Amino acid sequence: MKKIIIAVLLFVVAFITYVIFSVVIVYKRQPKISAEYISSFDPDDFFSDQVSCDRACVIEDNMQALIERLRMIERASERIILSTFDFRADNSGKKVLAALYNAANKGVEVKILIDGYCEMIHMKNNPYFMALSTLDNVEIKIYNPINILKPWKSMGRLHDKYLIIDNELYLLGGRNTNDNFLGENGHKNYDRDVLVYNTRPDTRDSSIYELYNYFDKIWNMKECRYFHDKASKGKKKKVFKAVEELKNIYLETMQKYPFLTEEFDYTAVTYKVNKISFLTNPVHIKAKEPTLFYSLISLMKKAKEEVKIHTPYIICNEMMYEALKEVCKGKANVTLMTNSPANNDNPFGASDYMLHKGKILDTGINIYEYEGGISYHGKSITIDHNISIIGSFNMDLRSVYLSTEIMLVADSTDLNKQLKNYMNYYEEASVRVIDLERVEMPEGLKRQEFTDKKEILVKIIKLFNRFRYLM
Repeated sequence: MKKIIIAVLLFVVAFITYVIFSVVIVYKRQPKISAEYISSFDPDDFFSDQVSCDRACVIEDNMQALIERLRMIERASERIILSTFDFRADNSGKKVLAALYNAANKGVEVKILIDGYCEMIHMKNNPYFMALSTLDNVEIKIYNPINILKPWKSMGRLHDKYLIIDNELYLLGGRNTNDNFLGENGHKNYDRDVLVYNTRPDTRDSSIYELYNYFDKIWNMKECRYFHDKASKGKKKKVFKAVEELKNIYLETMQKYPFLTEEFDYTAVTYKVNKISFLTNPVHIKAKEPTLFYSLISLMKKAKEEVKIHTPYIICNEMMYEALKEVCKGKANVTLMTNSPANNDNPFGASDYMLHKGKILDTGINIYEYEGGISYHGKSITIDHNISIIGSFNMDLRSVYLSTEIMLVADSTDLNKQLKNYMNYYEEASVRVIDLERVEMPEGLKRQEFTDKKEILVKIIKLFNRFRYLM
């Protein structure tokens, strides 16, 4: 018996070593930007003197973000596309599932793309997702499902978040589909979406078609597999109960928010846009060429007056530090707001910032630390008075090299003004970093403090900072 226990322990240790070694080796190499991409990228392509058929606005409030998703799904008549990193069957998630189930029952084609990590943690054998997936006109695919026997594939994750309705509307940003980001329940995070309305759906002029093409590119990858799509799953008792619950949730939601079924004037709530473009990473599951980061830096270097960067966390390598230095050498005043370590709900981001804060300051960037008490997840950049950039990309090594990411770039003075107003609101609850020891505190603002548990966790993570390229 003793020999069996020893053999089992040795196997477990060997397997864990195999997993760690595979991940560390495969993703340690960080590709450089290619000459081909540099020659193909022109910042001037993101500007236009003509007004486009697209209009846009920022969706800032979590409750508004849930309402808008439900309204859009209710409006759909032909097809719905949803791509997200994390989808949960919690309070808000069930409302979205119920709306999608109702739309599919009305004949709307529904396609949902979800990351494999979320499937493993929140979706496997979940009756609510199985209830939706068994409908004839619903397809759910999983990007890069977790396979512990192939750990070298594990770090390539789907981090995009967007919802597309027919050829008319889409919502894109940093919010996952769960209570952390939607509605008024659960552990709250502040994040942001941009809503785009195509005023000429009968033409092919809108940016919505570029987003469709991007979705199809990932959807058709061999690394994406179907989630339970057999009709027989719908006959299980727990799935049948989930269907009835979703139907009741839909009816209750419509009774509580009857305006969701009414006609809505999107022109009245959106702004004129000259041009909308997208910046993305490569979509394969290996370590990626940093095309999106290079593109953002190139656009920021064009600034003449001001660059404002908001990111939940900032984890850089030497390439990124040097790129930020180049931006700061220009004419524009460059500021960056991120969570203070104690306000950050990501212990990896908090620990790395504490260790490398000096290097960030050395780039010449003006740093603000958000102290609002609720973790800030907004991922946005404004450049001068007209360029607004919103999406899923964090200023960290994972977003630069490991995950799929998408950022919307809009040339619009009105949208830029709206976004800056929201960004300024958060900056009012932040401290300006003077140096490693000193900050400038607004009157009445209190600095957040670590809980004992979080402080211990951050200290432990610091010991493994050499593996920061996986964070």
